[in-house]
Amino acid sequence: MSAQSSIFYNSAASESSIGNPPGRDPLDFHRRLSGYEPTALIDAPALAENLGIGRVWVKDESSRLGLPAFKILGASWAIYSELQKRADLDRWNTIDELAALLEGLQPMTLSAATDGNHGRAVARMAALLGFDATIYVPAGTSQARIDAITSEDASVTVVDGTYDEAVARSAEDAGERCLVISDTSWTGYEDVPRRVIDGYSTILWEVDDQLAKQSEAGPDIVVVQIGVGALASAVVSHYRQSGRGHYPRIVGVEPTVANCMLASMRAGEIVTIPGPQDSIMAGLNCGTPSMLAWPVVSAGVDVFVEIDDDRAREAMRSLAGVGVVAGETGAAGLGGLIELLVGPEAEQGREFLGVNAETRVLLFVTEGATDPESYAEIVGRQDEPLQ
Repeated sequence: MSAQSSIFYNSAASESSIGNPPGRDPLDFHRRLSGYEPTALIDAPALAENLGIGRVWVKDESSRLGLPAFKILGASWAIYSELQKRADLDRWNTIDELAALLEGLQPMTLSAATDGNHGRAVARMAALLGFDATIYVPAGTSQARIDAITSEDASVTVVDGTYDEAVARSAEDAGERCLVISDTSWTGYEDVPRRVIDGYSTILWEVDDQLAKQSEAGPDIVVVQIGVGALASAVVSHYRQSGRGHYPRIVGVEPTVANCMLASMRAGEIVTIPGPQDSIMAGLNCGTPSMLAWPVVSAGVDVFVEIDDDRAREAMRSLAGVGVVAGETGAAGLGGLIELLVGPEAEQGREFLGVNAETRVLLFVTEGATDPESYAEIVGRQDEPLQ
């Protein structure tokens, strides 16, 4: 195995019920938002053939509720859940009606730290609800991602430090007139990130419904990107809930320079890895796992894979070849699957997961081309950014 990539096999992973999945309440909420529709579940036989497996399904989150990433699902549900503690929000059918119910809370600011997509999602919700937004980004965040956040009428501050330091700065804003909407957790701050995780369940219920309509059995393996672990926690909770009957193996993928979850697995406890976390997979550049996600992810993910930026680039090109536009973070899941099934440890990886020519795999493309110039440079063609 190369020094730039490694795999951790979690022999202690459990198939028993893990976490506390929220049911379909977040999905019902998202259905009330303007522009809601299920994102595509794409069958990619060319990818399956190249990997020597039976099926590859790609859940394409490159366009979700008008934004080029899935993050709006977690942000919107968490914001709504917090606002329910402050106002009676039982009677509304449109986002404008919801905003009208919240006029009595003005002035209100939403604050968040981000590598790009989460912050833009928080800013979009603030604009829709008539609130202000203050977003903190770590040093090195691309100008394209900063511009996308400011396009939502948000104030953006570049923190001279890592993502974790941007999180710490946003936490200082908490107050009566400012809600901090973070997708990671810390001591005394767990309700909001728990609701963020719950919001991501919409993706998974959609997959269930889409496969059921096609009379397809569920996946044998689910591959999910890991930053602080929020999406991975949602995946584990969903696929490990009791009564499913079929429990797929779960693979988590991180950048080599931001492998905080894998490093924590090796240590047997949450650890913080030193910076800089400067992978092109910007949405995964996290140095410390979420304390809320850690017990779920560490107990439910079967294999942790770290990949270098070249694997992400390879995956972006492979997805483009089957008509899927995926940014660097969005393609990381496929990058991890490639590393696991055709990389230096392919024989061990296939044996551990029981992979054969009939194996069915679910991947998530978590973002589109959020940095169009970078996408064009890597893939060799321009993609129009989602406005």
